[in-house]
Amino acid sequence: MITFKSRLLASLLLIVAIVFLVLGLFIYQLNKSSYINSSNIRLERESTLLAAKMAELNSMDEIDTNEIKEYSELLDLQITITDTKGKILIDEGDKSHEEFLESISTVVSKVSSQPQNEYTGGDTDFHYYWKELAFNGEKQGYLFLGIDLSSQEDAYQKMNTYVLAALLIAFVLIFVIGLTLVFRYMRPIESAAKVAVDLAKGNYHARTYEDNMDETGILSSSLNKLAKNLQEMVKAQEIQQDRLGTLIENIGSGLLLIDSRGYINLVNRAYKDLFMVNSSEYLYKLYYHVIEHREISDLVEEIFMTEHKVVKQLQLNIHFEKKSFQVYGVPIIGTNDMWMGILLVFHDITELKKLEQIRKDFVANVSHELKTPITSIKGFSETLLDGAMDNKEALVEFLQIILKESDRLQSLIQDLLDLTKLEQHNFSLVKEPINIMDILEEVRKLLSNKAEAKGIQLVFERLSNEVWMEGDRARLIQVFMNLISNAISYTANGGTVTVSVEEKEKNISVSVADTGIGIETGEIPRIFERFYRVDKARSRNSGGTGLGLAIVKHLVELHKGVIKVDSEVGKGTIFTVLLHKKFPY
Repeated sequence: MITFKSRLLASLLLIVAIVFLVLGLFIYQLNKSSYINSSNIRLERESTLLAAKMAELNSMDEIDTNEIKEYSELLDLQITITDTKGKILIDEGDKSHEEFLESISTVVSKVSSQPQNEYTGGDTDFHYYWKELAFNGEKQGYLFLGIDLSSQEDAYQKMNTYVLAALLIAFVLIFVIGLTLVFRYMRPIESAAKVAVDLAKGNYHARTYEDNMDETGILSSSLNKLAKNLQEMVKAQEIQQDRLGTLIENIGSGLLLIDSRGYINLVNRAYKDLFMVNSSEYLYKLYYHVIEHREISDLVEEIFMTEHKVVKQLQLNIHFEKKSFQVYGVPIIGTNDMWMGILLVFHDITELKKLEQIRKDFVANVSHELKTPITSIKGFSETLLDGAMDNKEALVEFLQIILKESDRLQSLIQDLLDLTKLEQHNFSLVKEPINIMDILEEVRKLLSNKAEAKGIQLVFERLSNEVWMEGDRARLIQVFMNLISNAISYTANGGTVTVSVEEKEKNISVSVADTGIGIETGEIPRIFERFYRVDKARSRNSGGTGLGLAIVKHLVELHKGVIKVDSEVGKGTIFTVLLHKKFPY
């Protein structure tokens, strides 16, 4: 592609060439006309001089041919003398024009009719001037002085050569000056154009060279300032966009942006995680084609129709799991009340719902667990007051029942207090080096009578007498008391409870296995909830409060450990506690 600089330079040179061509032709013609005019004036003067010289004679016969020849040689002219009829009498000169001589009679007849002393010329090469020759007042002939201009052509051709050379030198000088000026003024313009193209492509780091503070310098300076301002604006916009993008992507709630035509324009990470979808499935597609849940589509349609904010709680099935959401849907109205779209915000309140349900269940369970012993105590107390106290056997039996229910009530309250204390943020363990084998042996001794009462074999598999770790001795005794006591309680008479220890490089694994009733697979995730019982009737008869496993889980987690459960209905259950040898701070 031809550049603007090349087109400008070519146009300038073309104009200069045309001007010089016209000027050269004009000078050529002027030079030629000047030579012709000077020659004609010379002819006129010399013919007048010769005619006056000859007029001093008496007749044409006295004209000396030799003298005429001398004049011809001296003046370098063609001198021709004729009579009045055109007959050539004398013809001297080396530059005789044959066509003129051949038609001299015609010329004489032509000039005889013209006024005296008027110039008559021939063609472009041969010019002549005539005068009448009169002797004693009588016209006897004509004097013709002629000059061949071709002989002078070399002179004005040389002059034309000089003029042409001068014009060529001037053209070269103008070319050099024009080229310098074009480069001088086009360089900043080309640089500015290149920067403008870069700015249009988004390269806001581009800058142009700033020259003298003329018009081009002002252009370059203004363009650089524009580029700098655009760069700062884009940088600020990018920072703001990054902040907004980071905020949208990392906000805890799911966001869904739908434009005025119903196409989804934005889906943040939280929404994708909540609904387990990909951006490619949603972006730039109609919402009712990609959103699987009819409840959400209905909510969007309601906002489109009413143009008002909508707040709803939705319970949705997402991959076979029920989740609860607080959904805020708001219309986006731009300037001049222009409808822009809809923004949906999804707050996952599933855990809040679960916690609320747990709270309700906890209140109900606590009320129920407290009601049973209190009802028993009240009922037997009323019975005694009604007269049963006079029967010694009934009195002793009822008082034993009241004592048992009071112990159960005290145990329930103590477990609640322990659980509340464990959940407090300021609770801390008393960490010390302990031998886990001593703790298990102590627990075995405390529960041996309970096992013997049911005919259960309590087995303690010892691989070593010392397995040291760092932890809270009293709390670990509480953990294994609950696990082993539950194993005995839920194992039928004549069963077996086995306690085993496995020492690893950094961990200790303690397993409590029984041959009891087992636990359903669907109930295993809930056994650590407060007051949850696998077999409610049997567990209540066994004296349990329903809080033991909840306390166990809290204590194990406080030791930064893990508790696992493996169970099969009718075959038994294995609780495995994994603890660190060195307490991880």
